[in-house]
Amino acid sequence: MKEDGGDPSLAMPSSDSPTQPKRILDSPSESPKPQKLPRSVEEGCGEGREGMSQNPRLQRYLVAVEYIGTRFSGSQRQPNCRTVVGVLEDAFHKFIGQPVSISFSSRTDAGVHALSNVCHVDVERISKRKPGEVLTPHEPGVVRRAVNHFLQKCEGDITVIDVRCVPADFHARFKALERTYHYRILSGPEPLSTFEKDRAWHVPEELDILAMKKACSILIGSHDFSSFRATGCQAKSPIKTLDELSVTEVLPSLYFPSIMERSEMESLNGSLSCSKTSDHELPANYLDTSGMSIQKNSTDCCQGFGHRSRHRCYVITARARSFLYHQVRLMVGGLKSVGTGEITVSDVERILNAKSVTAASPMAPACGLYLGTVKYDIP
Repeated sequence: MKEDGGDPSLAMPSSDSPTQPKRILDSPSESPKPQKLPRSVEEGCGEGREGMSQNPRLQRYLVAVEYIGTRFSGSQRQPNCRTVVGVLEDAFHKFIGQPVSISFSSRTDAGVHALSNVCHVDVERISKRKPGEVLTPHEPGVVRRAVNHFLQKCEGDITVIDVRCVPADFHARFKALERTYHYRILSGPEPLSTFEKDRAWHVPEELDILAMKKACSILIGSHDFSSFRATGCQAKSPIKTLDELSVTEVLPSLYFPSIMERSEMESLNGSLSCSKTSDHELPANYLDTSGMSIQKNSTDCCQGFGHRSRHRCYVITARARSFLYHQVRLMVGGLKSVGTGEITVSDVERILNAKSVTAASPMAPACGLYLGTVKYDIP
């Protein structure tokens, strides 16, 4: 995972991507004629038009995409591998009938997911009826629906979620003000659910969330993060400013209420109850998410045959302008070790001051990491 947030020199080839069935790979292809789209795709609206290019020949678009990283060998182009940029460029190619070059704001490794990764692409709209005739640029809504039309024909693990017109000098990486990553941990002795496979890090032990929060406070701020910088990182400086590092217990993403919880919600007209109790006032064995408090394993004793025990779900959030190579996963590895008692809170400070990655705890796996958002000041 390249949680570098920007430096292109930090891109490292992924060697741990699993063998996959035949798919579209990053390789040159002949320029196809623009394919005819359904009428619903051709029709557009005026959303995001503020940056429409004054140059009728070329328009730069800022494109946000979400993807499941499991079957990608990372986001950046690699020969003979299926990558996010390769699949996205192929979809644009089919849409406009000519090759494009896409530049991402943030690079992710094989297995790392994105709730919203952002890229920019320059598109010249050529007439389908009169080859060589240049038309005014497509509106953002048309681009989003058209590209998604072709993406859904290719395994369906990547989707364009937003498109904006931006000036020709707007760069997805250099204009990024802030990047937020989330890391999901599922804690509990039961095997991980099939639905959660490759979507979270399964930790069988119970986690001490209060100790983990104390450890977070040590790492927040400007520091030399050499101890959380993987070998091979080519950033010019190991000093980064971490604006946020937090641990939150949340409901699992696939959450279905038990009969007891449904009865509780029914008494509240189907709504989750609202609790104003602050996180630090909650007992360690309680979960407060979206206002609903659920006691740990409250339903396990009432489950009948065929019902699995729930895991406790924790989300570690890291927010900064940019990150070093593998910084987030190394920090998560340390926080997990604090949570399980393998190391103490004071050990985290010792590791930070060591300024050597050899002092760090084992790195967290890629499967639990999500690029959450990339923040911009869009003109």
